[in-house]
Amino acid sequence: MREAIYTKQDLTTMQAWPLERKIRESQTKIREWYEHYGGKVFVSFSGGKDSTLLLDLVRGLYPDVPAAYADTGMEYPEIQDFVRSIPNVVWLQPVMPFTQIIEQYGYPVISKDVAKRIYYARKGSNWAIKQLNGMNSDGSPSWFCGRYMKWRFLLEAPFPISEYCCGAMKTRPLHKYARQTGRAAIMGTMACESKRREGAFLQTGCNAYDKKEPASKPLSFWTEQDALQYLRLTGIPYASIYGEIVEKNGKLVTTGAQRTGCMFCMFGLHLEKEPNRFQRMALTHPKQHDFCINKLGCGKVLDYIGVPYRPSGTGENL
Repeated sequence: MREAIYTKQDLTTMQAWPLERKIRESQTKIREWYEHYGGKVFVSFSGGKDSTLLLDLVRGLYPDVPAAYADTGMEYPEIQDFVRSIPNVVWLQPVMPFTQIIEQYGYPVISKDVAKRIYYARKGSNWAIKQLNGMNSDGSPSWFCGRYMKWRFLLEAPFPISEYCCGAMKTRPLHKYARQTGRAAIMGTMACESKRREGAFLQTGCNAYDKKEPASKPLSFWTEQDALQYLRLTGIPYASIYGEIVEKNGKLVTTGAQRTGCMFCMFGLHLEKEPNRFQRMALTHPKQHDFCINKLGCGKVLDYIGVPYRPSGTGENL
C-alpha cells in the first residue's frame, strides 16, 4: 500500500476551514477531475442533501454534466419526487431487489464491516473468524479487530446477515453505468461519515484516479454543518423530507429527517438516539414501516439486537 497523502491532523485542519474556502477547494477538485477525463464525468446523485449541494457545485461550473440515480425502490417517496424534479438524471436499476437480497445473502445490520465479517465467518472464512475474535491473520491480538468482538453473538442469530445490499442496489449499478458510458463518477461522501471514508480520503485525497473504479469525492473535508450552511445560504431546493434548516443550541439542524438513504437499511441504527429513524418512520410513513417490520422481517432482526422500532410510549416492539 502506498503512503497516505494526508494525515488525520491534515483532515482536522481542512475540516476547520471556513465554508468559502471549502467551496473554492471543492470547485478546484471538480475542475481537475473534469479536465482529466475531458468532460466525461457524472454526478452520483442520491437525492439527499449532500449530493444535492454537490450537483449544484458541479453544474455551477459545468451545467451539462449528467447525474445518475440508483433507484433501489427503498428511498423515501419525498426523495424520489425530488429526483424527478431534477433535469438530466439517469435512473439506474438494482442488480436484484431487496427481498431477494435478504433471502439469499442477509439483512444489513450494525455496519458494513461487521455484517461482512458475520457473513464470511458463517461460511467458515478463517480471516473473518479471527477478526471477530479480536485477532490478526497470524493469530496475534489486534487492537483494531477488538471492536468486532462484541458482535460475535450475531453468529448465532436466527436470520442471515450481510453487507451485500449496498453493492447490489447502489454501487454495482453505478459502476456499470460508468463503464458503459466511459464517464468517471463524482460523489458527495464526506470523511466525517465513517472510519472507512476517512481512511479512503487520507489514502488518496479527493480525487482517486488510480482506483479500479476511479471516483472524485470533492466534499471529503466538509462536515454536516457545512452542508446545512450551504443549503441555507444558497437557498437551492432540496428534498422536502428534511423540513426546514434551523439553528438549535448553536448548530444547524433540520426539522425533518436528519439523514435519508434506503428506508429499510439498519446500518448504524443501534447508534441513534430515540426517536431513531425507524421510530420516526412509524409516524411519518406508516405503510412503509409496516411493510419493513412485518413483511420483510426487520422487526425480528431489531428485536434480536435490542433496537426499538416503534415510537416511545406505544408499547413494546410487538
